[in-house]
Amino acid sequence: MKLQQLRYIWELSRHRLNVSATAESLYTSQPGISKQIRLLEQELGLQIFVRSGKHLTEITPEGQAIIEAAGRILAEVGNIERIAADHADETSGSLSIATTHTQARYALPPVIRRFIERYPGVSLQMQQGTPEQIAEMADNRRVDFAIATEALERFSGLVMLPCYRWNRCVVVPAGHPLTRGELSLAELARHPIVTYVFGFTGRSQLDEAFRREGLEPNVVFTAVDADVIKTYVRLGLGVGIIAHMAYDPRVDGDLVALEAKHLFAASTTKIGFRHGTYLRRYMYDFIELFAPHLTREVVDRACSARSREEREAIFEGLELPYY
Repeated sequence: MKLQQLRYIWELSRHRLNVSATAESLYTSQPGISKQIRLLEQELGLQIFVRSGKHLTEITPEGQAIIEAAGRILAEVGNIERIAADHADETSGSLSIATTHTQARYALPPVIRRFIERYPGVSLQMQQGTPEQIAEMADNRRVDFAIATEALERFSGLVMLPCYRWNRCVVVPAGHPLTRGELSLAELARHPIVTYVFGFTGRSQLDEAFRREGLEPNVVFTAVDADVIKTYVRLGLGVGIIAHMAYDPRVDGDLVALEAKHLFAASTTKIGFRHGTYLRRYMYDFIELFAPHLTREVVDRACSARSREEREAIFEGLELPYY
């Protein structure tokens, strides 16, 4: 049994049994992968994959157990490599982050700038996606950190740490009727609404607020990007509901931002990473740059927690910063 063979079956499971995509991601050949899988199955005396002709169609029950074990082994190999790299040089390496557009565009730039200034020898990669995709990438160890507001809690293998709280504002053109009275959910529901796609940037909190009041919002347009939402507000498509951090008076001076924290519950952005990950010094520093209350000591306590409830208890009573 070779480590390379375990990596092949693990990556195949991540790529939905697509040998071509797996070979491309690993910079190797399809025949090479197929041959190594056959050799591994012969050595183990069982089938890991079900085949139809030359195609892999599904994973056998015993194959699933083997792939899960392979994932744990590969994770520990990654930890060994990180430990060795830390011993050789604590200031160089790589850091991969998956996050949403809102975090990448508004919350992370000053953090990234300070991190690069502190660690010029660390290669930084950022991927954007849906909260579900982001959490899955961290859960599968394809990235080191996931930063999002939604979906992280669905993956039990992630250590999730609260970073900051934020709320929304309503953006309208100057002179809009909403600027002349007290803002309420009932009043909002009378206007066409432009906001985030469901599952993005705390959208579930927005929907829940209207539902509690027995109101049906008239959402006419959705997007993942607050800049796109603001563009369509300017075109008169409707009133926008966006994260308050996405409103910049220097750029958006033609729009009026109406405070909406009395209408919607605050959302919490979290950073997550796979449980058991060996964190290098610069990874601890990145977390603390993003959320100063998450010191190395606090992060280690959270990693040592035996359950999600025990981990959440660490942060009970903590007043998170408000963005």
